[in-house]
Amino acid sequence: MPLKSPDELEQLRTKILEERKAQGEKKGIVLCTGTGCRGAGASEVFDAFKKALGKKSAIEFKSTCCHGFCERGPITIVEPLGIFYQGVTPADVPQIIAETVTKGQVIEKLLYRDPATGQTIPTEKAIPFYTKQNRLVFGNNRHLDPTRIEDYMAMGGYKALVKALFHMSPEEVIEEIKRSGLRGRGGGGFPAGRKWESCRKAHGDIKYVICNCDEGDPGAYMDRSLMEGNPHSVLEGMLIGAYAIGSSEGYVYVRNEYPLAVENVGIAIEQATKMGLLGKDILGSGFDFSLVINKGGGAFVAGESSALMASIEGYVAEPRAKHIHMTESGLWERPTNLNNVETWANVPVIIEKGADWYASIGTQGSKGTKIFSLVGKINNTGLIEVPMGMTLREIVYDIGGGIPGGKRFKAVQTGGPSGGCIPESLLDLPVDFDELTKAGSMMGSGGMIVMDESTCMVDVAKYFMHFLKDESCGKCTSCRDGTLRMYEVLDAITKGKGKEGDIEFLEEIGWMTAEASLCALGGSAANPVLSTIRYFRDEYEAHISAKRCPAGVCTELITFTIDPKACIACGKCRKGCPTEAITGEKKVPHKIVQAKCIKCGTCREVCPSDAVKVA
Repeated sequence: MPLKSPDELEQLRTKILEERKAQGEKKGIVLCTGTGCRGAGASEVFDAFKKALGKKSAIEFKSTCCHGFCERGPITIVEPLGIFYQGVTPADVPQIIAETVTKGQVIEKLLYRDPATGQTIPTEKAIPFYTKQNRLVFGNNRHLDPTRIEDYMAMGGYKALVKALFHMSPEEVIEEIKRSGLRGRGGGGFPAGRKWESCRKAHGDIKYVICNCDEGDPGAYMDRSLMEGNPHSVLEGMLIGAYAIGSSEGYVYVRNEYPLAVENVGIAIEQATKMGLLGKDILGSGFDFSLVINKGGGAFVAGESSALMASIEGYVAEPRAKHIHMTESGLWERPTNLNNVETWANVPVIIEKGADWYASIGTQGSKGTKIFSLVGKINNTGLIEVPMGMTLREIVYDIGGGIPGGKRFKAVQTGGPSGGCIPESLLDLPVDFDELTKAGSMMGSGGMIVMDESTCMVDVAKYFMHFLKDESCGKCTSCRDGTLRMYEVLDAITKGKGKEGDIEFLEEIGWMTAEASLCALGGSAANPVLSTIRYFRDEYEAHISAKRCPAGVCTELITFTIDPKACIACGKCRKGCPTEAITGEKKVPHKIVQAKCIKCGTCREVCPSDAVKVA
């Protein structure tokens, strides 16, 4: 039966907590079954645990979603000890139950091993990847089953909604969000409170709120993991926002490639509706609000606000001119407020803990925390949540564990495919909206791709421009043709066909594309090109003038040779070569037949003595 009042909600919460207290502290197993861990075999581990545990009521088994340290999955935590196991397989399950759960003994081989010290670390909170994080929004993923609203309620879920509905006016809610300094986490960084205020003041009886979970950046999956792991936090944020704005209808726009996010948010909406937290006269407050899931087709440009709304309306996801703000004329030409998943999930935290508390975290112009997808040439990859203003150096080395193989850090791209590449000289840059923009990059949705000394920055710019030219909707000549021309010039440069004036041409067409394009895709598309020219101009010049790729990446500009003094004649390169371009016998230094070499780099990868050289 739907709950009719906040008192009934609190009575239910009390009942849930009392039942759990009466059961006593159980030994428990927490398994991450988010998309990342599923890719590593978590579904099979889940089945193995269910089969092994059977009906043992003394052991609580909980399936959660992303814990952040995705490369170490499947992740299993044994409670109440908090033992953190990585890379768990079905074969490990009987031993975990018999030794750790039953006897409290630690299984050494499953522990995280610090690459710097070689020591094993038994608990999550002691692992360097986690110690410097501040997981205000993302941390609850570890504690709750996303398909059980009771878990969310036991952790205080929907208390912020009650506070907003019964103890604050809509204007007071908006003022609290404004004072908190919350800025949109989807890329633009616009102050959320100002956007809400504008939508509330807009004329019209029907207003909409939308959650943007399109997230098309390569390597970025923060919104997906938050929606999979804690969907009720997003729903609660949307409910509070809708109350403040004066909206009774909302949409959750999720790309169709996120099936688990779609499934879990669908379950959350159904549960909240049955409990009376969605629908008519919520908790007897007189406030009505309903939510619909809309699945997008996966176009990168659909993440842009007006293109997203066109998609919901049933049209092709193309951006529209914003002569009038979306908050005044958006979805079906009615006032519409759109924020992304992470922004909405911050709202309950702000309302419950207060604007002043939230604003004490971060920098002057960027408050709170930010979730980043830390990937690329780095030891610890995954999702991290850190206070705004943490330096790139702290993120890369303290949390990320540095660069694999002892190689030198070269650059990090922030902000997704339209972001800029930041060099080693700016490693101490505080990461916030304003500082990243000054450096020629942007916050974006939170992608962070680390590159080492073996990365060619011209090739990087070419890669992202290839992506952007394909994802341009083609509506603007500047974006459609500008991204294509930049890609063609970059492609020529990497193939040894660059010519004098190409760098200046790239700069000119890059600025033109940015200034003349309708939406943010075209407006930021040149960032990878302009930032790499700004910080790595010497690499462009080497490609064009010397016909040389300093990083040894661009195949038309490099030659593989074997140093006879370093070659130990092990034969690994000869066996690995797909074109039989390597000759040599045991105890005789090998050679590469250049006419047969396709420059695939296999020989360099398998050589144990670093004898394969690139020139």
